[in-house]
Amino acid sequence: MSATTGTFSTMAYELVNISMEWENGSWAWNGTLDYLNVTRELPIRYAQPMYGYMMPFLLLITIVANTLIVVVLSKRHMRTPTNAVLMAMALSDMFTLLFPAPWLFYMYTFGNHYKPLSPVGACYAYTIMNEVIPTLFHTASIWLTLALAVQRYIYVCHAPVARTWCTMPRVLKCITWIGILATLHQSTRFLDKVYEPVTITWRGQHPITVCRVHDAAWVRDTVSLDVYYTMYYGFRVIFVHMGPCISLVALNVLLFRAMREAQLKRDKLFKENRKSECKRLRDSNCTTLMLIVVVTVFLMTEIPLAVVTILHIISSSITEILDYTVANVLVLFTNFFIIVSYPINFAIYCGMSRQFRETFKELFIRGAVQVTRRNGAGGSSRYSLVNGPRTCTNETIL
Repeated sequence: MSATTGTFSTMAYELVNISMEWENGSWAWNGTLDYLNVTRELPIRYAQPMYGYMMPFLLLITIVANTLIVVVLSKRHMRTPTNAVLMAMALSDMFTLLFPAPWLFYMYTFGNHYKPLSPVGACYAYTIMNEVIPTLFHTASIWLTLALAVQRYIYVCHAPVARTWCTMPRVLKCITWIGILATLHQSTRFLDKVYEPVTITWRGQHPITVCRVHDAAWVRDTVSLDVYYTMYYGFRVIFVHMGPCISLVALNVLLFRAMREAQLKRDKLFKENRKSECKRLRDSNCTTLMLIVVVTVFLMTEIPLAVVTILHIISSSITEILDYTVANVLVLFTNFFIIVSYPINFAIYCGMSRQFRETFKELFIRGAVQVTRRNGAGGSSRYSLVNGPRTCTNETIL
């Protein structure tokens, strides 16, 4: 982090003293020079064990788990509006970790974090793959989680409206717009830094070429650093962190309340021996409970990062209240726990969705019992992700 520029910088800079001269087609500078080096980016004593030794296993588990989610949910009888959002979430989470993985291996697993990064192309690639693209996909994942909660709220509390607003074409259009808006939000980050090759004498040894980094001219002169970073991080705080988190907490409370009311109604129907309606309410509650668990896991990892981001904005623009040595450690651990949460959804689906388990067995376990196909036109399966036949809105609804 940088308190002077008002940014959460995922880059670190070393200060070196060198002589200014033109050498091999590039300038070497006299005095103090900032160049890209990740050693000071994060506390190495924590970053190397987490990103270097634990991350390869998490990456493998995440890729396998989220790929299985996509394969299972893409089956024809599993294609529902809710499952479409869940599949988009799985892809977003997987890409959030997949793009920075090569650099995490190079820097931390192979122990190259102390070396200055070069050439200039590698510096651009490092920034884009390690910072910009993961943030893009993570932003999309946050908005998809919010869309999932809103969709389920409509199904449970406003069932007639679901027939119009929660159709597959509308949900796919919503997913597309989320991807577009997340890309637009991050688009300036592809262009707000400039890297120049500079030759230095590193550690008193032979000359090497490093990347001198500074803000792009359009940020520094046209917009101004304060305006640019305040707008960028202000938008993230409101529309990516706090807004979605507050909305998800409220929706979770409303869904849980609706689920409790449905359970009371189910008990009454059970006493009246109205088994079909009783089963429909049970199936709807199963779906709602599973999505509440998914959203709760998301909130447990996202709220701490949102709080640190807000504290950083206050510390940078109003008054210094944040110790950035501590803040860097907090960001490291919150990001790591977000990554740990990525494979958890697969376990949730397997543990709470009979249809997901049966489809998984049908696809990957030889000799498993085929997924039961009933209550469908032409004998085709008519099931949503969690137990129960689809209704006219292609979902189990209250």
